[in-house]
Amino acid sequence: MKSAQLLTSRRTIITGLASSGGLLLVGCSDTQPPTYGNVLRMADNLTYRAQRLLLPRLSLAREYDTHDITSIPAIGTTDPADPHQGSYNEKNGVIYQQLRDGQFANWRLRIEGNVSRPASFSLSDLQRFPARTQITKHTCEEGWSAIAAWTGVPLRRVLEAAGIRPSARFVNLYAFDDAAESIDMLDALHPQTILAYGMNGRDLPIAHGAPLRLRVERQLGYKSLKFVHRIVITDRFEDLGKISEPRNGWAWYVGI
Repeated sequence: MKSAQLLTSRRTIITGLASSGGLLLVGCSDTQPPTYGNVLRMADNLTYRAQRLLLPRLSLAREYDTHDITSIPAIGTTDPADPHQGSYNEKNGVIYQQLRDGQFANWRLRIEGNVSRPASFSLSDLQRFPARTQITKHTCEEGWSAIAAWTGVPLRRVLEAAGIRPSARFVNLYAFDDAAESIDMLDALHPQTILAYGMNGRDLPIAHGAPLRLRVERQLGYKSLKFVHRIVITDRFEDLGKISEPRNGWAWYVGI
């Protein structure tokens, strides 16, 4: 009898969770990444919806003092112009080499998509926006963490300058090393989400993403894309093809 009651209770719990998940995911076919039939990716989506529903939208990641700054390793691509690196893009690698040789004077950040004023910003243009400096912890999915000071322009200011439309839902960012990232508008407009051009009081180093990298302080480190050169605003989730995180076994949303 007890076994039957226990089985019934387990079924009730599982059914309840499944129903809750269904409610959370209703209408999300074009507003969340596809799961490709993968159970873990389905759980990622459930986690994303639950966090968005339950946690304060403007809660801040912890910020530290200057004496807390530590050394921080550069992993992944450390030079998009190096053909021996795993994510080398032949076309972009040549372009990046030329821009680096010119100290990024001719570099531009393009803003496209669901905006009323598509724009192109030079590094000096971005530096004329009101800057934000934040000392935060970079938490890596590999288990290590480090603290650094990042200086840049809030992503929100750049998007507003380009005239983001009310229907905008996602921000796709593309890098010189054949990598890309996607975040939702809530994270894009968060005050601690910045486009960083400085690190620890100096220009952003090549190995850490010069001339510009994204900093998403409320997610794990791999969302803070390096070597950014193009941003596309969309009104629905777009699969980034072979570099899609869900396709490659990674969680799209990794909130911390």
